Amino acid sequence: METKTLTWYSYKVFVYVLFIIILFPGSASSSLLHPWALNSSIEHQNYTAISPFRLLNRRFLSECPDSNPYLQINVSKSSDLSDDEFVTVTVSGVLLPAVSDWVAMISPSDSNVETCLSAEAMYVQTGDVSSLPLLCHYPVKAKLMSNDRDYLSCKKYSNGKCVVTTCSGSIKFHVINIRTDIEFVFLAGGFDTPCILNRTNPINFANPKSPLYGHLSSSDSTATLMRVTWVSGDKEPQQVQYGDGKSETSKVSTFTQDDMCNATALQSPAKDFGWHDPGYIHTAVMTGLRPSTTFSYRYGSDLVGWSDKIQFKTPPAGGSSEEVLRFLTYGDMGKAPLDDSAEHYIQPGSLSVIKAMADEVDNGSVDSIFHIGDISYATGFLVEWDFFLHQISPVASRVSYMTAIGNHERDYLGSSGSVYETPDSGGECGVAYETYFPMPIPAKDKPWYSIEQAGVHFTVMSTEHDWSENSEQYEWMKKDMASVDRSKTPWLIFSGHRPMYSSLSSSVDKKFVDAVEPLLLDNKVDLALFGHVHNYERTCSVYKQSCLAMPTKDANGIDMYDHSNYSAPVQAVIGMAGFTLDKFPDNADHTWSLIRISKFGYLRGNTNKEEMKFEFVNSDTREVEDNFRIIKAK
Repeated sequence: METKTLTWYSYKVFVYVLFIIILFPGSASSSLLHPWALNSSIEHQNYTAISPFRLLNRRFLSECPDSNPYLQINVSKSSDLSDDEFVTVTVSGVLLPAVSDWVAMISPSDSNVETCLSAEAMYVQTGDVSSLPLLCHYPVKAKLMSNDRDYLSCKKYSNGKCVVTTCSGSIKFHVINIRTDIEFVFLAGGFDTPCILNRTNPINFANPKSPLYGHLSSSDSTATLMRVTWVSGDKEPQQVQYGDGKSETSKVSTFTQDDMCNATALQSPAKDFGWHDPGYIHTAVMTGLRPSTTFSYRYGSDLVGWSDKIQFKTPPAGGSSEEVLRFLTYGDMGKAPLDDSAEHYIQPGSLSVIKAMADEVDNGSVDSIFHIGDISYATGFLVEWDFFLHQISPVASRVSYMTAIGNHERDYLGSSGSVYETPDSGGECGVAYETYFPMPIPAKDKPWYSIEQAGVHFTVMSTEHDWSENSEQYEWMKKDMASVDRSKTPWLIFSGHRPMYSSLSSSVDKKFVDAVEPLLLDNKVDLALFGHVHNYERTCSVYKQSCLAMPTKDANGIDMYDHSNYSAPVQAVIGMAGFTLDKFPDNADHTWSLIRISKFGYLRGNTNKEEMKFEFVNSDTREVEDNFRIIKAK
């Protein structure tokens, strides 16, 4: 038996090596791996933040050699889960509790959590292939049993004798309706050497077709139209009911594994072990609205049920420069669990940012939100989109939620069409993003647009698509900004994901700056907003690395840029809304860099005809840690 096993293993190794040599000729001389995966730790640290849980797909999985007849795993609810609830998972009958014992939540429940030898070569993108294949499908989330403090200390002794023969522990999981059944699996060995001890039966959702996660976006600059997009397990058209008895029927779309990207013959996470069925995405445009007005709406159908009735506010109409516009903006948010579980990708600051912004929305002090790239950080693990949409619901269902595409939505290896060939989207290649967030773009996979609200014209570009001189997007940017009637719309804000200026210079593409920065100056852009770098940084009025003007202090000591005599754009990096923060280098002493803050938060904007006021809000303390004004003479 040992000889047969060794022969099979040798055959596997031979086939795998042959696969790599054929796929990547010339790479085998120094390593069996293509440079994409030559050093998996570096690869994942650079692109997708390595962690033990995220490496589960590299761990060989087997049944534990445990013949314990007492072992059980039970869930507080065994069927008909609601759309949003916490469930308690209890493991009992444990003879030898260990700190490495854990529970995984798997979906779909029939996900193969045993070995999948035939897919081994497809896991090269995860890096380490020493003991592949591993889990054929990725756990949605996981928790160590040691989260229950009594689990490891349950043994009780009386007069030196054990009076408790087995141990138990309970942990809570936050579960949202992801349409497919879920299952909880009890494992030993931690995330490094996992093996299965026991598992529950499949647990269904009460209504897998429930309409969920509605979010709003502006369709044009009139503020008389508002698009609502939601997710359901139902492919039949539904409705949005709003205002005084009005309704619109939804258009329905979805995407499949075949829509995800591959790099040559390799399966991407989105196409393989990170895939999760997205259900059906419904979208409908509410018409006949009035600017700067509060309405209510609900979405769904009599067949699948209806959402709660939600109040929302339209932004002020574009070109109405006398109107005040109050908006929030940031980049690089992602999401974080509500139950302290391990998940595919966690952005620790996102919860405090959402909570702080939700309070502002509840107070009626927000007209719209602009999220400048790196939206959910699903990066090929598609169930993460549901959790992100759930997280932003308190704000995105109430005001216009406009977005720009980032590297973690679009970029991939090979001929994906992105400017940057990195594995950052995990094979999504913008498909999931554009489906969940339909912006007023000119065409599919051309995710650039402009919109006006009050006296502000927002030009939103894609830094991930060709921006070189004379490209389609370049010509669009040039034409769009030149077309702004500054007598009606005095302010011009330009935004895209990757920055032109950052003290983390490795995050700046000089070719991008050389191509696009002159357009900002030519069209007298007042403010340029970017993400990608995970901190907050504000510049002088800068062009070609030089300060063409410096702000002065107003009577309250606030920096004030006078654009009555325009010199150059002010630029700000605002990628501090969730992703683990980037520290500034010790030698960050560029003359153009005026303010540098590495804390979680968002930028609050308040504009009228004469000035734009901005405040960086620390989401943990709610304190304003930077503010500045851009003014123009009447």
